[in-house]
Amino acid sequence: MNLRLVGIDPESKTGTCPTVWVDETTGDLVVQGWNADDATLTACLDSGSVPASETVVRLPVRMVVAIREACDVAERSVL
Repeated sequence: MNLRLVGIDPESKTGTCPTVWVDETTGDLVVQGWNADDATLTACLDSGSVPASETVVRLPVRMVVAIREACDVAERSVL
């Protein structure tokens, strides 16, 4: 696994979260975010179940730039 750090929330109080990386081997995005609150999880469950091996995370809109960059990095890493 070759994780490339793309971005950390510029308003992070700890300097570590939320964060987005790209696995440059597979092109997968790896995200760290806040656990979704009950209302968010309930809304997600309207679309289907969340398996026990998965979770729902929430990223703030200010992470959009980093997520876009991560998508570009991911796309380039698998082409």
